[in-house]
Amino acid sequence: MRKTSAVLLSLTMTAGLFAACGKSDDSKKSEETASPAATKSSDAAPATTAPADDITKKKVTISIYYPTPDKVDERKLEDDKIKRFNEVYPNVTIVKSDWQYNPNEIGIKMGANEAPTLFNTYATEGKFLAERGWAADITDLFNAYEHKDEMNPTLQDQFVINGKVYGIAQRGYVTGTVVNKTLLDAKGVTPPAVDWTWDDMLSTAKAAADPAKGISGFAPMGKGNEAGWNWTNFLFEAGGDIQKVENGKVTATFNSDAGVKAIEFYHKLAWEAKAIPQDWALGWGDAVGAFAQGRTAMVVAGASDPVDQALNQGGMKLSDVLVYPMPAAEKGGKHTGVLGGDFLVINPNATKDEQTIAFKYATFDYFSDKGLASLETNIQGRKADSKFYVPPVIEYFKMDSPYGQKVKAVYDKYDNVYQYNQEVLNLLDGKPEAQYNTQDYYGTMTNVIQEVFSKDKTDLKAQMDSAAKLVQEKFFDTIKVQ
Repeated sequence: MRKTSAVLLSLTMTAGLFAACGKSDDSKKSEETASPAATKSSDAAPATTAPADDITKKKVTISIYYPTPDKVDERKLEDDKIKRFNEVYPNVTIVKSDWQYNPNEIGIKMGANEAPTLFNTYATEGKFLAERGWAADITDLFNAYEHKDEMNPTLQDQFVINGKVYGIAQRGYVTGTVVNKTLLDAKGVTPPAVDWTWDDMLSTAKAAADPAKGISGFAPMGKGNEAGWNWTNFLFEAGGDIQKVENGKVTATFNSDAGVKAIEFYHKLAWEAKAIPQDWALGWGDAVGAFAQGRTAMVVAGASDPVDQALNQGGMKLSDVLVYPMPAAEKGGKHTGVLGGDFLVINPNATKDEQTIAFKYATFDYFSDKGLASLETNIQGRKADSKFYVPPVIEYFKMDSPYGQKVKAVYDKYDNVYQYNQEVLNLLDGKPEAQYNTQDYYGTMTNVIQEVFSKDKTDLKAQMDSAAKLVQEKFFDTIKVQ
């Protein structure tokens, strides 16, 4: 989810929305684990078939991304969508894929022809997938789509590579900080103003921490590539960047003065404030889970997930959960957070008919009254179960569009839809992730972060320079920018 700043987003989002993937029963198991692109329709048309052919008259099988078992409500929505899609396209067989996108597995899946026809991915992967031929060029399908001009460009433009479209936006986020007000109250800590700074975060985290009770003031992610992603928010706030692209060459820049300043802040959180967990080797799920369980006062993420878990799994009250933008490095600075999101990509190995159906499935509920009704039914179901619906930080559509206003009207009807402070939205400043070897950079920075958290006397500048040298020589020097 990245070509424009999310400052533009805050000017267009009028709704109070903030926000950064299955198995069937045994009788269907063999069908639902079938290779997607390998399940070709018996009478699939050749690539030269005229677009005028009636796709509803052809037997087509596609496999789709299906949410993970823990996302019960999302599965209900997907099952309802499949049912309604088959009412319109009874000629289509839909296979639920249990594969969730992994950059370390996609090459193997493509080589073995096992990737789903329609699979999920995230914003950093656009250029990676396009350049390797692992995402179908859907420019013609997208240009023929009647609602293409209503798609939110903040998201959709991130999968427009060299003028061609390679993905369909689903939802997005600008990374923020979610705060457990109950833990602050327990220590007599006054919540900072939303226009806060690194110093405010440091002092709040230090004051809220209660190591004797196993409570940290702030739970940064410390293992997996998400640790590097988490820290990158602070790099951006300090005015730094991951890389620069000039004259056909990609150069690492994250070891700049801004990068050193950002890693120094992490050192302060760990050793000066002693605000991070004693067991700091937390993955994304560990950190967000710690927040939902009341074991940390702050977590950095796309806000919708920690808010959802805190309310619907942790049993917190609305007043317990505060959403902030990322803190500015200094007073008056920007509240910059990573701009990311979820996208759907069509398998380039699929036939033309399969790609057409996959696109129709991906956009089936977009801008539709039936999709809106399905959303409202889901919200009502959550209300009946005493659960909250938490919208994404950025929707696939423009919030000031006619359809965006319809969605806002539905949200406003229910007190179990979590809506966010407009003042927070106005402060959001989203910065896209780098498009070249981003995951490799994240993994390398994770090693630096682990060194900083485990050793007080670490030479921070040397660590950053060493990491930049490794990323440059192993990854960036191999890139030839067209």
